[in-house]
Amino acid sequence: MKTLIQTQKALFNTNITKPVAFRTEQLRKFYQLLKAYEPKLTEAIKQDFQKPSFDSFLTEFAGLYVHLDSVLKKVKKLSKPISVRTNMVNAPGKSYIMPEPLGTILVISSWNYPVNLALGPVIDAMAAGNTVILKPSELAENTSRVLAEMINQNFDPAYLTVVEGGVQETTDLLDQPFDKIFFTGSVPVGKIVYQAAAKHLTPVTLELGGKSPLIVAPDADLKITVKRLVWGKFVNAGQTCVAPDYVFVHKSIEQKFLAELKAAIEKADYSLENENYAQIISEKHFDRLVNMVDESKVLHGFEHDRSRRYIKPTVMSNVNFEDKIMEDEIFGPILPVIAYEDIDDAITFIKSRPKPLSLYLFSESASLRKKILSEVSFGGGGINDVLMHFSHEYLPFGGVGHSGMGSYHAEAGFKTFSHYKSILQKPTWFEMPLKYYPFSLFKMKMIKKVMGV
Repeated sequence: MKTLIQTQKALFNTNITKPVAFRTEQLRKFYQLLKAYEPKLTEAIKQDFQKPSFDSFLTEFAGLYVHLDSVLKKVKKLSKPISVRTNMVNAPGKSYIMPEPLGTILVISSWNYPVNLALGPVIDAMAAGNTVILKPSELAENTSRVLAEMINQNFDPAYLTVVEGGVQETTDLLDQPFDKIFFTGSVPVGKIVYQAAAKHLTPVTLELGGKSPLIVAPDADLKITVKRLVWGKFVNAGQTCVAPDYVFVHKSIEQKFLAELKAAIEKADYSLENENYAQIISEKHFDRLVNMVDESKVLHGFEHDRSRRYIKPTVMSNVNFEDKIMEDEIFGPILPVIAYEDIDDAITFIKSRPKPLSLYLFSESASLRKKILSEVSFGGGGINDVLMHFSHEYLPFGGVGHSGMGSYHAEAGFKTFSHYKSILQKPTWFEMPLKYYPFSLFKMKMIKKVMGV
């Protein structure tokens, strides 16, 4: 690991990665490789999750192609110095901000979307002119192997490489002095990454998770609410960091909402045989999910098979705040539903917990939207939709507090992997004498006048 990072730092110091022409050339190459390897990666994802190819394209590849197109169009503009106004004190002069790559980047990705969450930040880091080491999750082992083949057989490891392995390999990487670490995963592991980075004063971006609430107001269109909720909750078998973790529904529409929810799940007919569903990633995760459920509160679903790592979409009702299902992020196909009468009670509960990665509100009320958005802190989210803010190329994506720090996607991603250095350029034909010795009352008055104090 030490030799690898030294090799990448040495290449970076040659300045070869900095010209925009080099960046665009590598990104175009990356685009073509992704298209060529899409069938092989799709099959690897299926081996890891039994995930259908349609869902794989929709949630893994479509966003990456859009991302690459957007970055290729913008990288030249984003790489240019930014002119800013020169203040009176420094006139005459020229002032500008220069974006520059940070250096050698470590990207540690998650298993739940093993292509999208691995390659998204890699693309941004390449666009910003860095060298990159990618550490995919070992849990999606087949996808990790194909990613390593795609990248390691086609790029100079001094520029871009994949390191496979488990906890030991990740620990060895974290011992090295990177210029930036980008981590996607759980809060406990995020804390380990943050502590390791602190030893080298390495800046980090943490994309974590949390219990993301969804609020259904009395005026919500229940059919479209349930349709969007069911898709967003159960795509990838609920193993999505921005999936709605639990639902607050107004007491006046609770029973109608639950009936619509049950009907929508039955209509979708989620199963591995229908190729519209996915497996739980491992038996360990399967056991954790099953143990979270109070079967006396199961309204629908919960048929499960450990040998196939299958849990049918499950709805729990009459849930209260003390139930086990409300303790930690679910990250699976289980949806607790809590009835509320006063929106302030729901807000108070959400604010009593760590800040969520996402929040969703279904309502036609402008005043309620304003209230929720102004009173509750969360990473990002949607009004009358779920998950889709992640796919929005013009919206930065990231968490806040325990759900993460920093953001990426498009321009925000470029900024994440760049340093913006401030430059003041002065001419030599003029020099204001006010700041120099000997000092005088007149000079002091003039300085105050220039400063406007």
